[in-house]
Amino acid sequence: MTENEFAIMDELYFVTSYPDLKSTSALSDQELCAALRDLIAKGYIRILYPDPDTEYAYDETTFGQHCQDYYYLATKAGLVVHNSI
Repeated sequence: MTENEFAIMDELYFVTSYPDLKSTSALSDQELCAALRDLIAKGYIRILYPDPDTEYAYDETTFGQHCQDYYYLATKAGLVVHNSI
């Protein structure tokens, strides 16, 4: 897990909107979306959309266009890895 991914995971113990995540991060939108994409691919976080209670399937082809619209939450697997570092 990269330093950026670790910092993002720190914020995702609870459902977090992209704007809230962005406000706590020093990453650019492009860097943040890339890190989120990597964490999703590893199974460490999941997407919620259109509200914080509805899980949304990851679509690699449209994720970059909608990255800033989603809510995010760490998965159990992601928390286990995050807490073991």
